[in-house]
Amino acid sequence: MQQLLGQADRALGELNAFSQLIPNIDFFISMYVAKEATQSSRIEGTQTNIEDAFKDADDILPEARDDWGEVQNYINAIQFAIKRLDAIPLSNRLLKETHEVLMQGVRGENKRPGEFRQSQNWIGVSLANAIFIPPHHDHIDDLMSDIEKFLHDEDIILSPLIKIAIAHYQFETIHPFLDGNGRLGRLMISLYFTSEKLLAQPALYLSDYFERNKTAYVDHLMAIREGNHMQEWLIFFLHGIKETAASSISVFKQIIAMKQRIESEILPRFSSRRQDNVQRLMQYLYTQPVVDIKAIANHLGTTPNTANSLISDFVEYGILSEITMQRRNRLFIFQKYLSLFRK
Repeated sequence: MQQLLGQADRALGELNAFSQLIPNIDFFISMYVAKEATQSSRIEGTQTNIEDAFKDADDILPEARDDWGEVQNYINAIQFAIKRLDAIPLSNRLLKETHEVLMQGVRGENKRPGEFRQSQNWIGVSLANAIFIPPHHDHIDDLMSDIEKFLHDEDIILSPLIKIAIAHYQFETIHPFLDGNGRLGRLMISLYFTSEKLLAQPALYLSDYFERNKTAYVDHLMAIREGNHMQEWLIFFLHGIKETAASSISVFKQIIAMKQRIESEILPRFSSRRQDNVQRLMQYLYTQPVVDIKAIANHLGTTPNTANSLISDFVEYGILSEITMQRRNRLFIFQKYLSLFRK
């Protein structure tokens, strides 16, 4: 396992170094946030995809809006927590505040958002037929305090990657909230990387790895509870770090190559008079790859006709494509860019 730990640690270090060399990386980080929100929520059973995450509520079918709302809350929770780390450390206080954002106005909003549970919960259909019953609520404060101390205790000589793997297992086993534990527990991993300065930018999220290996993810956590198979969980977790960091670097390289090609081959086709709007629209698409005419007109401060003309040219040059195929309320997607985050 030591060899794998070294490989995972190096992969994370390479991602950290690479991410600091990318100009305007914040544009692309928002895509990783959306992917994390989508994939982490899918583990919990939602069906929203990353494309839907960038649509407005009015563009989502009524029967899918609950799922969409949970993904939007997750995006808001990630952004809130990352910013909050500038003021307070990763702590139970931060987790509670983030949980309140996560559960605001969605399914589970009546389950004490931002507060540790005061009643028994379980994993399964019913308490009588539960797959797993977390600790009694009287012990939650002490158990969560132990996690906080463990993560910040410098006298514990453990790799940070091992620490957060153990802490994630402990969090999911304690299940401190009535709802939202899975999503918040996975978010805690990314918050730890950022708070410990392992990543200067929040560019690594494990939910995609966990979602693609969902059965193994759940089974490993249960195996520790039932038979103390911690090493198998750590190996699975470290493989996730190694694989996800390498994948993130690959995506960043593909983004840079695509961006350079667009800037050298396509954008020069526009007249100098239109270049300012063209450049601003291009930047906007890197953070909002699903757009309509109204959104672009508002962002650029132009008329709908001007926005429509720009979109038409972006479609002609292969940057955007229409996904609605209707005369009104048309939506356009930056498909080649978005597809990099579907892999």
